[in-house]
Amino acid sequence: MTSIAKNIKQLKESLPQEVQLVAISKTKPVTDIQKAYDAGQHIFGENKIQEMTEKWEKLPKDIEWHMVGHVQSNKVKYMAAYVSLVHAVHKLKLLKEINKRAKNEERTIKCLLQIKIAKEDSKYGMTTEQALEILKSETYQKMKNVQIVGLMGMATFTENEEQVNEEFAFLKTTFDKFSETYPELEILSMGMSGDYQIAVKNGSNMVRIGSAIFGERNYN
Repeated sequence: MTSIAKNIKQLKESLPQEVQLVAISKTKPVTDIQKAYDAGQHIFGENKIQEMTEKWEKLPKDIEWHMVGHVQSNKVKYMAAYVSLVHAVHKLKLLKEINKRAKNEERTIKCLLQIKIAKEDSKYGMTTEQALEILKSETYQKMKNVQIVGLMGMATFTENEEQVNEEFAFLKTTFDKFSETYPELEILSMGMSGDYQIAVKNGSNMVRIGSAIFGERNYN
């Protein structure tokens, strides 16, 4: 068994049944993704639309592609035909663009609202108030080709587990509060290779894991 297949098997065995695994395949070659696919992993996440589109063209068509990175509105059209879930919607303007492009493709694209829970300035995301405004807005209610199905958040990149724990706990509380009014919110996407265990303890039901499956990334 290749190490990719072994890593997937071990991860799936360690995760509770209700937690979905998104294999983050950014910068990784098609051959690695195919190995993961052959090992039974069918959900993959990318952070660049162009790279994801090139991979989508070459790989099995029953793969579910998730866009996990920051999305530029002018690039949405390139993924509208196939993307399953957009994790990082951080403003209404982007949602409008996704809706417009999905309508052209005669499909509905699922989205998560990205809440800023980290202390780092480099992380994108909106406040809980801004997220609630979008959900309540007439503009969103009228959209027929996007569906907000949950929330996403990235914790601070730190060794301080207590801080990470607090940030995830805050997002889980927000998610629970929101879902009382909006029962269609079913996905809470939080946790990556370095902190997914803390995220799962805090109620995450979707984790985004890259290096723990494919090994360290080479950005050269």
